[in-house]
Amino acid sequence: MDKRIGDLATAVAPIFDGAVVMVGGFGNSGIPAGLLTALLEQGARELTIISNNAGAGEDGISSLLREKRVSKVICSYPRSPGSIWFERRYEAGEIELEIVPQGTLAERIRAAGAGLGGFLTPTAYGTLLAEGKETREIDGVGYVFEKPLAADFALIRAEAGDRWGNLRYHATARNFNPVMATAASHSIAEVRHLSGDALDPEAVITPGIFVDRIVEYGVRP
Repeated sequence: MDKRIGDLATAVAPIFDGAVVMVGGFGNSGIPAGLLTALLEQGARELTIISNNAGAGEDGISSLLREKRVSKVICSYPRSPGSIWFERRYEAGEIELEIVPQGTLAERIRAAGAGLGGFLTPTAYGTLLAEGKETREIDGVGYVFEKPLAADFALIRAEAGDRWGNLRYHATARNFNPVMATAASHSIAEVRHLSGDALDPEAVITPGIFVDRIVEYGVRP
């Protein structure tokens, strides 16, 4: 039951070419920076990235885009300050984009983690985002049917973890990270503090049953 991994490179070693990878974080909070750097060095290609945004600057998701490791992005905000690499790849026709409203993105991921077959939401009804999707009217309100969104791997960041994979988050790093951990076949967590002793059960946000590998990375993005 000891899920501790000695280094970042070993933690991301199972990620294969063509994998669907969820990346936690919101803005600059809760980004698994160490795991993303290790994934860049690992060399996996043709990745589908599921994240709130498409990165910014030269690090993290942006570095994968820069090195042409990503074939598709599923996110809410593909364009943010400094997101030059997504824009360049998209304008060159080198990458596919699926836009998902932020609340819908979170709920699609949650639905996958909960084993649900999908859900109805009024968000995007009557817009281009609803094209090709099943719609329904209930009590005079239009709804769009959204399918669950799962992944092969989830890369997540937490403040603390223990040998069993239980996780505790710091403040707003508790954004997409907990829900993504439930929706992937294989979840890999980097934590600022990794303990051989059990975390206080009352403080655990992500139970270890959802985490397959955990590695310490003390740098706080």
